[in-house]
Amino acid sequence: MLIEQCAYANRWRKAAPAAKGLFSLCGFVAAFAAARPETALLVAALVALSTIAGAGVSPGHYLRVALPALAFLALGCISLAFSLDLNAATGAIALQFAPDGLGKLAAVGARSLGALAALLFLALTTPLIDLVALLRRLKAPETLLEIMVLCYRMLFVFSEAVHDTLTAQSARLGYATPRLAMRSLGGLAANLTLQVWERAHALHVAAQARNNDGPLRFLEPHFEQTARAVGIAATAGSGLIALALGLR
Repeated sequence: MLIEQCAYANRWRKAAPAAKGLFSLCGFVAAFAAARPETALLVAALVALSTIAGAGVSPGHYLRVALPALAFLALGCISLAFSLDLNAATGAIALQFAPDGLGKLAAVGARSLGALAALLFLALTTPLIDLVALLRRLKAPETLLEIMVLCYRMLFVFSEAVHDTLTAQSARLGYATPRLAMRSLGGLAANLTLQVWERAHALHVAAQARNNDGPLRFLEPHFEQTARAVGIAATAGSGLIALALGLR
């Protein structure tokens, strides 16, 4: 998966997860503390620049990961700019610009972009196993951590099942014509439902066979100069918050 490739291949992979989590949290705070949309956009740009130029994440990969969220954000923001006007006399419904709709669109959109940039910074620079270890040290509920790990595992199972099924169908010319493609897509959906269900059940049975009634544990890597990394992250994050509060 693209997010995991970036998380394991970036320059800050060996940096302490606590430092990256602290900087991401400061990015969230700065984005929502910004009083003006321009300030929130500046915070988003600085955090994105830290991810691309600092951590070395490819701009193409960054955009590919961000595009689905940006499309969802665009649809949500556009809905803020319009309102429905219901005429009680005629029963007609008209779509019109909402009062101060553009102002709300700019404020919500800019802050959401800042929050998205902070989230992408953490996701693209820190593998999930490191995040789980960090959340465990922060006393997060074990049930939540187990659900995260199982969902993470099932994503790879689902991806592998899709790849294998598409390869088998393509080898049999299952997508040679539009009619065959529709039939193959239907078979793909049905086959995936069965495969993922069976593999999830097998994973559950395997865990029970090992008497797995406790939390899921993993070997946690050792991060050098953690205090130094946390100090740098705190300084940079404080700078973001001070910038957001200062530009009013």
